[in-house]
Amino acid sequence: MILKNRLEALCLNFTEDKILVEKFWTEIENNYSGKSRHYHNLQHLENMFEEIDSVRNQIEKFDNISFSIFYHDMIYDASSKLNEEKSADIAKERLEILGVNNDEMQNIYEQILATKYHQKSDKEDTNFLLDADLSILGKSDKAYLEYTKQIRKEYSIYPDFLYKPGRKKVLKHFLELENIFKTEYFRGKYEIQARKNIEFELKSL
Repeated sequence: MILKNRLEALCLNFTEDKILVEKFWTEIENNYSGKSRHYHNLQHLENMFEEIDSVRNQIEKFDNISFSIFYHDMIYDASSKLNEEKSADIAKERLEILGVNNDEMQNIYEQILATKYHQKSDKEDTNFLLDADLSILGKSDKAYLEYTKQIRKEYSIYPDFLYKPGRKKVLKHFLELENIFKTEYFRGKYEIQARKNIEFELKSL
């Protein structure tokens, strides 16, 4: 489904105000289409929805996870350590306007914050979100190589002597995890290839 149509269908569960929904979409589109967005862009959202759609029958609250996908990278500044917090804050403000109830809003807020550290959650919906977010790690050699180039562009403000050690640290962290992917479905689909891809990138840094 086209992202704009998906957001509209999602929001119309809570409001009949199509002008408001159009405003929300324009904001999302503009944020994810910024010049510095080489990977964390609308294509990333499309990929995440594609992954989540494949496990839809296993997700308890699909509306919540959908909002989390749309808003999880609303703010993406390579020089900031507060992107997830700022993105979660924006989501909360927009969902309040929509009239989403507090429990669901808190759930979405926490899901977005969870994308900061990617720790296994006791809530399986959150684990599905995290796995969809990292699914690129387990894609083909070619897709992974393209992803590494896009990430490097997003961090182009940093010279290699700063970027490479930071990137190595992130990659080694993934390899040290018992499982990169938190759910059985995504583990089976991507775990082995993800470890191969990460090890390959590490050798090239």
